[in-house]
Amino acid sequence: MLIGLISDTHIPEARSDVWPEAYERLAEADLILHAGDLHSIDVVDALGELAPIYVARGNGDDGSSGRPVVAEDPRLRSAWSLDIAGLKVGLVHDLALPERPPTWTLEKIMEREFGGPQDIVIHGHTHVAEVEHRRGVLLVNPGSALYPRNMETRLGTLAFLRIEEGRVDAWLEQLVDGGSEVVQEQPRYT
Repeated sequence: MLIGLISDTHIPEARSDVWPEAYERLAEADLILHAGDLHSIDVVDALGELAPIYVARGNGDDGSSGRPVVAEDPRLRSAWSLDIAGLKVGLVHDLALPERPPTWTLEKIMEREFGGPQDIVIHGHTHVAEVEHRRGVLLVNPGSALYPRNMETRLGTLAFLRIEEGRVDAWLEQLVDGGSEVVQEQPRYT
């Protein structure tokens, strides 16, 4: 199973639509997870034509900074805990890292957001793409497809998970004119 990960699209704030390169690459996915701050349900509709989609409602989707509130939709929640191929996958916009032990830890954040531990957590908010392992949890932030690193509008990043027989490969891709390039791969996560 190939899962496409996207976040922080900020449509129509960033531009009128998501880059064609992102749609082209995500069309290969069996499932799409959007980690929030989409700002327009049109993004969910367009991505949903490519594959089934789940979306974490971001702070900007709830009207922050004077933005319009994104309408209620069954594909949007503040957080999801999904069972995908036998793995628990959490999807949330703001994972609220870095940790501040002992009261603010990854374990306590997962309990609050998902009701318990997850094998994989997909998050956004920072616009900084990264894949890391932390105490047995695979954390993936696809960055922003349109506002990478909170800079000006330009081709940004996506991330992907491939799940096969309980094993997970995770990687980041930089969108480039006419396609994308792998920029970070993680060793297989089991």
